[in-house]
Amino acid sequence: MAAVAELERRVMAAVKASAERGDPPLLQAAEAARCIREAPAFTPGGLALSQALVANLCFAHNTAAMWKLLDQAMLSRLVDPLHTLALLTPRVVPNRREQPEAYMLYLELLGRYAVAPVYPERMENKDMLAKSIDGAMQLSHRFGFQHLDFGHTVILFVLSLVDMLIDCILDDCGLPVTSADEHGNRKDMNFNGKGRSFDRGDEHREHLRRKNILMSIEVVEKVTANKITQVFLRLVNRNTPENFNYLLRKLHLIGALKKKNALSPCNLLDSLIVNIQNAISTGYQLDRKRLLGVPVSIQPCSSAIYSIFVTGKGSCWIPFDMFMENAMDGRHLHTISSVEYLTELSKTLQVLNRATWQETFQALWISALRLVQRGPDASEGPFPHLDSRMCMLLAIIPLSIATIVKEEAGNLKGETTSVIRGQLVSSLQILRQFFGLLSPPPATVHLANAAARKAAVVLSNLKTGSENMYSSFKDSSSIKAVGNMLHLIVEACIARNLIDASAYFWPGYVVPLKESSPVQASPWSSLVEGSPLIELKDALMVTPASSVEELEKLYSFAVSGSPEEKLAASKILCGASLLRGWNIQEHVVQMVLKLLSTFLPLDSGSEGRYVQHMPMLHALVSGISSIDTVHILSLYGLVPEVASMLMPLCENFGSLPPSDHRSCKLEEASVYSVFSCAFLSLLRLWKFHRPPIESALSRRGVSVWSELRLDFLLLLRNSHSSLKNLSNVTQSSIFELDPPFQKPLYIDSFPKLRAWYFQNQACIASTLSSACSRTTVLHVANMILKIICHNKVPKGGVLSVNPQSTANSTTSSSPAGVQEDMCQWPTLPAWEILEAVPFVLEAMLTSCAHGRLSSRDLVTGLRDLADFLPASLAAIVSYFSAEVTSGIWKPVMLNGMDWPSPAATLPVVESEIKEALAFAGVHINICPRPRSAMPMLPLPIAALMSLSITVKMEEFSHLHGIISQGIEICATSSSWPTMQIIGALWSQKARRWHDFIILTCSQSPFTRDNTAVAQLIRSCFSSFLGPLVDGRSCSVANRGVANLLGQSSDEKAHRLAVAPGFLYMRSCRLFPNNTFVCEEILEVVIERAHALANDRSSDRPARLRSECLPLSAASSLVEQIASLAATMLCHAGGVNLIRLLYEQIMPTLLLSGGEAKLGSGGMVCSIIEGYTLAYVLLFSGATVWGVGETSPAYTLIYTSKRQRVLDRHLEFMARVMEGNIVLGCGDATWRSYVLCFVNLLVSFVPAWVPEVKLNTLQKLASGLRRWHEGDLALSLLELGGAKTVTSVVESLLR
Repeated sequence: MAAVAELERRVMAAVKASAERGDPPLLQAAEAARCIREAPAFTPGGLALSQALVANLCFAHNTAAMWKLLDQAMLSRLVDPLHTLALLTPRVVPNRREQPEAYMLYLELLGRYAVAPVYPERMENKDMLAKSIDGAMQLSHRFGFQHLDFGHTVILFVLSLVDMLIDCILDDCGLPVTSADEHGNRKDMNFNGKGRSFDRGDEHREHLRRKNILMSIEVVEKVTANKITQVFLRLVNRNTPENFNYLLRKLHLIGALKKKNALSPCNLLDSLIVNIQNAISTGYQLDRKRLLGVPVSIQPCSSAIYSIFVTGKGSCWIPFDMFMENAMDGRHLHTISSVEYLTELSKTLQVLNRATWQETFQALWISALRLVQRGPDASEGPFPHLDSRMCMLLAIIPLSIATIVKEEAGNLKGETTSVIRGQLVSSLQILRQFFGLLSPPPATVHLANAAARKAAVVLSNLKTGSENMYSSFKDSSSIKAVGNMLHLIVEACIARNLIDASAYFWPGYVVPLKESSPVQASPWSSLVEGSPLIELKDALMVTPASSVEELEKLYSFAVSGSPEEKLAASKILCGASLLRGWNIQEHVVQMVLKLLSTFLPLDSGSEGRYVQHMPMLHALVSGISSIDTVHILSLYGLVPEVASMLMPLCENFGSLPPSDHRSCKLEEASVYSVFSCAFLSLLRLWKFHRPPIESALSRRGVSVWSELRLDFLLLLRNSHSSLKNLSNVTQSSIFELDPPFQKPLYIDSFPKLRAWYFQNQACIASTLSSACSRTTVLHVANMILKIICHNKVPKGGVLSVNPQSTANSTTSSSPAGVQEDMCQWPTLPAWEILEAVPFVLEAMLTSCAHGRLSSRDLVTGLRDLADFLPASLAAIVSYFSAEVTSGIWKPVMLNGMDWPSPAATLPVVESEIKEALAFAGVHINICPRPRSAMPMLPLPIAALMSLSITVKMEEFSHLHGIISQGIEICATSSSWPTMQIIGALWSQKARRWHDFIILTCSQSPFTRDNTAVAQLIRSCFSSFLGPLVDGRSCSVANRGVANLLGQSSDEKAHRLAVAPGFLYMRSCRLFPNNTFVCEEILEVVIERAHALANDRSSDRPARLRSECLPLSAASSLVEQIASLAATMLCHAGGVNLIRLLYEQIMPTLLLSGGEAKLGSGGMVCSIIEGYTLAYVLLFSGATVWGVGETSPAYTLIYTSKRQRVLDRHLEFMARVMEGNIVLGCGDATWRSYVLCFVNLLVSFVPAWVPEVKLNTLQKLASGLRRWHEGDLALSLLELGGAKTVTSVVESLLR
């Protein structure tokens, strides 16, 4: 301290000596600086000089000359302005009333230098400056930081100055300043000077004090209007929003100051408020005009321009339509709830389309209504029908909207009314304009009328003055009304508290229907009133419940009723209420799963309890095994939870011996039937019996997801349980399982299932000779062979498995004493039977191939085995699929004698397959190889196909998920096309399913033929955007969503009219090479970009030039192309393909040279190329990853790899801009691509930027500055989070 005091004394002595010589203030400051340089160097000269000057100025030498000297020192940068202001502030501001002259001069310096600070170049000076400012202003203490770097010091110092000036204004005007203790942990310095006494008698000084108030307003307005200051405040808001919110609260007090008319310059107060608000809202805006160098439209996708140049307003929302159609594919079960996925997709499209929530919700409803209208109502087949489509419209979408509304309510915190709810109501009211989409399917007309009648009853009760407008609903049997889909949608929203009953008063909502026939009362009302459950069982099975109260009444019977009532309640829950109780469907699903968990034992080894609850378990498992029910559970994202409940059933019932030797009937409750239902349902839920085709696809370039593994299924279930945030379903209080069922589950918890699973994998991966050597398994296999092949082998022998070599089967004489038991099945646990089935199949298949077992006897034996234990179908399908993949079995003749013949229907089937493909724009030869006179199939396929034909129709629907997909796997794994032969055989068996069979067979060419895939992709673009003729767009009437995905069933011109988009969505998961798919889509995108450039070319005749497409319209059309391309990419390959697109495919495309390289088609063409590719890339990532923070469950499946993938692509960009990588594309294309992608990144997905590494952002920003894109570079760094604050500050202060 003595050394500091001595230094200050010497500085003042030098200043006085210079003043006495008559030197100007600048020379006086230079003398002081010389004195500092000659002193011992314990502090950098500039910092020491400012400390010495401020220490003498406040207030020992508080003279005008000293203030002039300090001004000159700051102006000449002998002292750092920020440091000097930091030293002055805690000395002058608290004494502003006693020293109004000093405060006035301080405000002048603040207004002059706070907006033009200087940047210290040397790192050590920067650290020293930050430490000195922090110490002077106590920033770390005030804002709760342990350590502040240079960037955070500067922005918090600026925040403190603004905050301090506002406090001074409020305090000097007599308004109370908000206490820091009431708003967080802010520890403000005492800037208001309370408790200090000063003399009010001096009129001059009192005038100065009043003048200082006005001057403070002018200074703070000037400071906050500065662009650099606004960036600093925006950095504070983004990185420490709690500190910025503290400043925003004081704006309300500024408003109160205006109302009191305490100050005359209200315009400055208004400017101050606007400046601070601009610091929040003002950021980098996507400027396509600068990017393309021409006037470009920046209207949202829903604006009028799209109805002129594009396929209509709805084309902006094509991801909604394609997702919903994809969700209706019953062969694919989802890893996450459709509620959750649709919620994130809605947020994404709302941002990308720059739309309001009203437009977003309206697009959701219209897409779902189109989905219902496209429903194959008249077609039959084992696929999800109308119930699943109505579930999407009336359950999934309302739940998604409810999630969005709930998030908004959490952000509002009760401060204001919900804007989103009002926009939801507006979107529903607009739906009344879409008459064609609101027509209910015939099966739902009575439900729509019932919904309309409910509104009519409410209005009738209000007119009659009833106290409760719902009280007489059941008594108003004479009131009827005409309903449509809007009435069902409104009721679904009311049931979930999204809107209220005021919707009933909308003009024209209730249309009375004059009929005399009374409305039949609901059986659920009778149940609630106390009628016996058993008497109402049949009616309740086919009538969906209408309220949660009715469900709770039924659930009480299922839990505490008699055994007969428990069984009836279990069946009723899985009936119409589960399939068609859309308003309360999530509650029904929860109750079914909770009831299933209730019947499961809480401890291992309690077989008696399983047997005790066997009828209820059989009813529940059978109820959730139907095609529509499994699909609905998948839509709710509950596949892992359901599977985890089926596993203990499989484990325990598979370990119990049957009570008799009879064949198993799935409709009757028995040990084998419960096990078979549970086991087959488990396989259908996750299809982990499909490795052969997945292995084959891996070799052909298709990325295979790890979710096909059983252990991944359990891992996902455990993750959902730990996150407790799977979807709205699992957040409900109803979905609360007992604690044992909430604990993590592992495959080791089910040793029998684990043993079969690994044995199945071993059988697939290798020959059976190395799969098992246990004699007990071979003994069981021999027992089964003796039963199913008794009297079917020539010369009185029976088939047996040779213990020495399981690779071959032998014929041996029957052991003595076994003849009496030949036809009696063993009473063995199901797991022991399943373990032996592969050896039985190998013996039978080998004997048939060598002519020792006839084809009829082979099929009959397989059928006997499936009748005895239906679960054996899983082993049969798995084994035959593996054998087809191995390719060692010769084909057999389908001559109609040994094997069924398809000859009668094969020509018709092939013709209709070609016709369906032609409707979709695919023209290929479905039989590329010359066919023999007699159709042939590989022996395993022929055996499996013949087995499927023997299954009864009423059973086939239940078993189709195992058999038919196994046959499809075999067909696609075969070395030559066989699906048309299979289709011909199936069409003979199930004539009612003919259209379904043709559609299924039409998908087969895309599993092996890249030419067919390429034609389908191009057909999708042409149907949606219109065809290209001579490299130019051709305007046609038939384009858009309806042309891409298909029209309603009533509008179809032909029953086999398959839309290209529909066919794409059904076949994209089994494309042979996803890399080829991505490259083909990008090639089409580039062609479309060229067409847009050609559409505005000026080489047309003069009379046609006015018809050229403006570039502004072309840039808007790019978004349509990108939206379709991104959606097709996401559905074809999911997260893995998008990762490849970012990391490999797009960089390779930009690096490629040659004649067809990017950027070789002229300037405009090159610009639109890069522009379009950037849109495709960002839209693809946003569609999969979301635009911001996503839920934990969504992040687990989709968003977790975003950070790494995005960082790698931006690193690639940065290295190219540094010159470390040489491009193959043109410079215009590259520049357009980079600028557009970074523009989109900053404008649409700013939440992605903080995930990128600091070094990558800095290099990319440097490259942008070299391109004179400083604003874009600054905005990119601004969004980088706390790690980039110093970089932003340095770039602004340089």
